[in-house]
Amino acid sequence: MTPFLLGYFLGSLPVAYWFGALRGKDLLKEGSGNPGALNAFRVLGPFPGLLVLLLDLFKGVLAVAVGEGVSGSPLGGLLGGVGAVWGHAFSPWLLFRGGKALAPGAGVLLAVDPRLLLWALALFALLAALSRRPYRAVFAVALAMPLLAAMLGKTAAHLLFGLGVGLPVAFRHLKDWNR
Repeated sequence: MTPFLLGYFLGSLPVAYWFGALRGKDLLKEGSGNPGALNAFRVLGPFPGLLVLLLDLFKGVLAVAVGEGVSGSPLGGLLGGVGAVWGHAFSPWLLFRGGKALAPGAGVLLAVDPRLLLWALALFALLAALSRRPYRAVFAVALAMPLLAAMLGKTAAHLLFGLGVGLPVAFRHLKDWNR
C-alpha cells in the first residue's frame, strides 16, 4: 500500500464523530455540523474535545511516520502526511464529509519539521490580529503553505507537500469566509 493511501486511511478515521456517537450525539448535525475537535469541544465538553484534538494531532504524526517507514524515505512521510489531511477532510466513513483538517494538519507539520508548524502559527497569529477574522487567516495560511514548505525544504516535493496539505484545509474553510 502506498504511503498516501495509508495516510489517507489513518486521517479518515472520524475520531470526533465516534466520540460523539459514544455520548449519543451526532456531530454532523449538532454544533457546527463539523466532526472535528472544535465542535467536539462545543458539543461534548472540554475533556472529550481535548482527547479528540490529541488523537487528531496523533493521526497526522503517525501518518508521516508510517509513510516514511513503509517507503524508507522522507518523501514517503510527506505523502503519508498529505494523505492524512485529505482523509480527515474527506472521510469515506462519513460519505466524504469531514473536519477542517487543522489538527491532523498540525500533527503532519510537527512531524515533518516543527519549524513549519511554528511559521504557520506565527503567520496565523499575525493575519488573525490584522484581519480580526480567524477563519480568513486560516484560509490564507493554508494557501501560503506551499511557499512555507518550499522555503523550508527548497525542493519541488516540499512545494507539492505544502499544496497537498493546504488545499483541503482552504477548501474546508471556504464556507466560513464571513466568520
